[in-house]
Formats: sequence, C-alpha cells, structure tokens
Amino acid sequence: MFANVIQLPELVLIELLLAAAAGQMVIAVLNLFLARMMHWQDDLQRIPLLIREVFHVHGWFVSATLTIFGVLTWRFARDMAGGLNPLATWLAAAIGTFWAIRTVLQITYYSSTHWRGKSGRTAIHICLLLAYGGMAATYLLTATR
Repeated sequence: MFANVIQLPELVLIELLLAAAAGQMVIAVLNLFLARMMHWQDDLQRIPLLIREVFHVHGWFVSATLTIFGVLTWRFARDMAGGLNPLATWLAAAIGTFWAIRTVLQITYYSSTHWRGKSGRTAIHICLLLAYGGMAATYLLTATR
C-alpha cells in the first residue's frame, strides 16, 4: 500500500541512495569525534572507567555499522532500487528500519531541554531529524518498490 502512494523512478532512488550512503559515511566519521565536538572530555573523565569504555566502544561500533551501511548502499544502490533482488530489498528494509527507529528516538527520547530556546542546537536537532527521517524514507521507499 505504501509503495502505491509514492512511486519514484529508479534513477531518482539510486541518487537518493547514493546521497544516503555518503551521509552515513559522514555521520560515521563525525561520530568518532563526537565527544570532542560536544566538549565531553571532562565529563567522560569523571564517569567510571567501565562506562567510559562502553561509551567509546559503542561509538566505534556505531561508526563501523554506518560505514558498512554506506559502503553496501554505495555498491548495491542499483540492486536496491531495481527491486528485483530480494537480498537487496531486505537490506534496504533493515537500514530503513534502523533509521526510522533513530528518527523516533530523536523525537521521543532526547529531552527538549538540550535544544529548546537555543537556536544553534535547535537547528542541529531539526537537521538531524530531517537527515535521519530522510534516510529512513529513502530506504523504506526503496524496500517497498
């Protein structure tokens, strides 16, 4: 039913998938520097060693996961958009679900006190929401083709 609502041409889907792949690669790299960009070094030094180690390992694995998503998408965008390869369709659905969950968490989990009333942080929050939602939509539209 969802596929009947929005039908994008295959070439448009390929371009959107390539943009999503590039976006994931950028997020993967930025994620490696998140603590530094957010000025969390002092806070991380104050928490117990195990929590700090888990934080870093999870950050690395998120970056690795996004790199894998990006590389697979870049390599198989045509297969995903073609809708003829069941494995590529399942991969698009899985990555789309990943980003859909991330989009929901951006809205429901993070406290608005982090960004409300702060124009710069509000802009970042909205940009991330659009980026995550856009990737979810791209992959899920591709999967339902």
